[in-house]
Amino acid sequence: MPARVLIAKPGLDGHDRGAKVVARALRDAGCEVIYSGLHQTPEQIVETAIQEDVDGIGLSVLSGAHMTLFPRVVELLAERDASDITVFGGGIIPDADIAELKQLGLEEIFTPGTSLDEITTWVHAHLPSD
Repeated sequence: MPARVLIAKPGLDGHDRGAKVVARALRDAGCEVIYSGLHQTPEQIVETAIQEDVDGIGLSVLSGAHMTLFPRVVELLAERDASDITVFGGGIIPDADIAELKQLGLEEIFTPGTSLDEITTWVHAHLPSD
């Protein structure tokens, strides 16, 4: 069974082209992809992830709210006993924030310029699939 990945846009950020491009690349690389759409709360994202029984959540933020929204998703997963879901993120994220986000539970952060091949290779290496 292929890895199941939820691609989500938390917060008020209305720019989703990058998230859709990543979703398509993951789908084309053999993943099952669920795209949650714009303006999702961390609570909605976690609920969808659990209902859809995903292996991973890819979060995309361009608004600068990544230091609040990304860790909140990880925290809510822990509260729901779903910490086995791998969380990764991408977007306009300053290098200075990446190490802290990883300490807060994100497995990887992809910034502008990361190739789609690098993202899909990472997902295949870090998310379970049969």
